[in-house]
Amino acid sequence: MDSPIWAELPPADRSAVDALVRLDRRIAAVKRLRDAFPLDSAPGLYEALDVVVERYRDLGQRYERYPTPPLSLPALTDQVQALPGRTVAIEALWDGDSDGWCVALTALTDDPTAEHRLATIRHGSDMRLFNGSVPPWPEAQEATIIGRALAEQLGVPFHFASPDQPDLDAPRWRSSP
Repeated sequence: MDSPIWAELPPADRSAVDALVRLDRRIAAVKRLRDAFPLDSAPGLYEALDVVVERYRDLGQRYERYPTPPLSLPALTDQVQALPGRTVAIEALWDGDSDGWCVALTALTDDPTAEHRLATIRHGSDMRLFNGSVPPWPEAQEATIIGRALAEQLGVPFHFASPDQPDLDAPRWRSSP
C-alpha cells in the first residue's frame, strides 16, 4: 500500500485496523485509523475511508457486500418454533447501515412480548440507486414472499407496512389497529 496516511500510522494501529478489516468492521476501522492521529492532523473521513478500502483489497477482503443467500422456509420455521413464547406475527421492516438498505424479517412473540430477528435480507449496496437498478427492491420482494409463506405456515398475520420503498418510520404491527 502506497498511502502516505498508512505510512504514518504506527505499527500497533496498523495491526488494529487490519484486525477490524478482517472482521469486516469497516466503520470501526476508519475510526481507529483517524483516532491514531492527533486531532489537528487526523485524515479526513473520506481519506481514511480510502485507506480502509485499500486495506480490504490488500488483505484479500471483499469491500462490496454480497447479496444474502435466499432464505429457507424450513430453516426459518425451525428457528421460529425454537423461540420462547407464542409467535403472534411475522413482520418485515426496513433497516439500514453504512452499506445501504436491507430488510429485517422478524417474529413477534407474546409471553414474553419480544421481537426476534430471524434474518437480514440484503441484495447489494445503495450504489444500485445511482445506476438505476432499484426499485423494485428485491430484498423487499424476497421478504414479502418468504414472510407471507412463513406466516401462513404458522397461522399468524404477516405485516410489511412499506414494501415499495425504504421507510424507517412505517407503522409497526403492534401499533396497527
